[in-house]
Formats: sequence, structure tokens, C-alpha cells
Amino acid sequence: MKVARLHKYGGPDVLVYEDAPKPKPGPGEVLIKVESVSVNFADVVRRNNDPYPFPSPLPFIPGSEVAGVVEVVGESAGNIKEGMTVFASLENGGAGGYAQYAVAKTGKVIPLPEGLTPDQACSLVVAGMTALQTLTDCAHLQSGETVLVQAAGGGVGTYAVQIAKHLGAGKVIAAASTQAKRDLALKLGAHHAIDYTAPDWGDQLRVLTDGKGVDVVLEATGGDVLTQSIQTMGPFGRIVVFGAASRERKSINPYAMLGLNQSLITYYVGGWFQARPQQAVAALLRLIGLIKSGAIQVQIGHILPLSRAAEAHRILAARASAGKIILKPWLQAS
Repeated sequence: MKVARLHKYGGPDVLVYEDAPKPKPGPGEVLIKVESVSVNFADVVRRNNDPYPFPSPLPFIPGSEVAGVVEVVGESAGNIKEGMTVFASLENGGAGGYAQYAVAKTGKVIPLPEGLTPDQACSLVVAGMTALQTLTDCAHLQSGETVLVQAAGGGVGTYAVQIAKHLGAGKVIAAASTQAKRDLALKLGAHHAIDYTAPDWGDQLRVLTDGKGVDVVLEATGGDVLTQSIQTMGPFGRIVVFGAASRERKSINPYAMLGLNQSLITYYVGGWFQARPQQAVAALLRLIGLIKSGAIQVQIGHILPLSRAAEAHRILAARASAGKIILKPWLQAS
């Protein structure tokens, strides 16, 4: 089979499109013929060998979310049968998705809901659940509150703008680095859109909130953007951090937040499935319901063949995609 694999850590070009043995499922596992695989920023983190909850031993195949057809079922596979179209979160923190075939634990394999395509489904767990749970289970967003969504044009951001609006946020302020992404955020329901790379974006926020500050911030850029995002919060503000795309690490002084009763919360979707699986599954089912009802739409920015995985990573690093990037293992490069 064909895979996109890295034999050393580094930039996008370390992803090599090559042949690899077809894996075999063990007990409680299934082999999926992959139709679609989602590209997530976690894949970039692991390619760089940056800190991550799981190790990324070489040679390493990235990719944590796939959708496709079950080809082989291992022993004790439960209700998952051969020929089912499914989507899955892969074991060991996401290894194995950039491939024509992938092995998944049956407990993390879900039949494809009617009305959803494989391209849509393979973005549900990381991007979709992150957006929903950061707003609900973490920040406990209340109707009428103001939400700042950083990186609003990305996979998580496009979900978050729509979900915040659906939950009754009084103001959804989308922050994005390009005009195209800001326009998309406004189209998806944001009340305002700002450029977080502009030096005066904090001043713009103060004007938009009448000096009160925001109630909830979703942040995954890190560095100065994280520090400045904290400064935009009002009393009892909550900032949920779910990544650090800039690779910059900044120290946070909790005592600076103490006087305004502000909170900093972190989120990692894998931790929810491990420690609170029932709550995680409930969130996933809720997300599927929102999509099937038409309340939110899955935004796909690029669809590329697996052979162009390195290009997909370059697009992601350049913040040049509005919405999700999907790789197709069986699509031939044009």
C-alpha cells in the first residue's frame, strides 16, 4: 500500500510518499480501506517532534482521523462488520492515518451517519469536538456572552464560530490572519471579524466589547497571541487553550488573572475519550446532530491526494486554508 511517512523529523518535505506493508488487524481491531483522512495541526506538531501527549517513533505515519470501508475484521470486533462505511479515531495518539489502509480499535470506530460524507466525518473528532467541548464542557458558554475565536478560519475555528452562534452567544468575534478567512467567518455567523496580526487588534476588541472585554476565548496560537488574548478578557472571563501553533512558549502569571476571577483551561480531545468517554461520546453525538440538522456546516478548504501530503502541511503552516484539509489516499495526483 501507499503511505506518507517520515523517517526523520523536520519540515514538510520529510513526509515521503512510499510503499509500506499492508497492516493486519489484531483482536478487537479492524482494517479500514481509507477513503479520507483529515490533516490536523497535531500532525505538524508530531512531524516536528514538538511536545505531544504521545511519542512519535520513527518511521512514523501521521494522521489521527480517517473514514472509509471496513475490509477485515479481527476477533472480538463487536458490532463492526466487513463492508461497513465508518469513521475512526486511531490508536496511539494518531499514528497510521496517512495511508491507503489503517488499523483502528473497534471502540473508536463509528458507522458513518446517514447524510454525512467520509470527507465530513473524518473531521468530526479533532476539529469538531474540540470546538464543541471547548465552548460547552470547558468554558460553559452562556447565552448572551461574548466569544473570541482565534484562528477562526481553520478547521476548529470554522466549527467554533457556528457553534457559538448556535448556542446563543451575544457576540461572536472571529480573529483570522487573512481577509478571505475573515469573510468566511462572517458568512458562517460571526458578528465581527478582526486581524489578530494587526498591532492594534486588542484595541479593536475593547471597542467591540464597549470596554467590557470578552467572556470566552478559544486559543491555539500561543506566544504573544495567548498573552494578548488573556488581556482581552473581562471579569470572570475564561480562556480555553488547545494548542500552540506558533511553537512559542510563554509563561503565564495566574496572579494577574486573580483579581478579575479569570480562568485558563486546557483541552485535549484524547484525554476526554480516555478519562470521560461517556461525556466525549455524548459530545460527538451532539455534534453529528447539529450537522445533520443543518445548524452547522463542515467547511472543507482543500482536498488533495495523499501523494501531496507535504503540500498539505505547507498550506496548513502558511495558514492558507479556510476550513479543513482532506487527503485522499486513492486519488491520483493530477
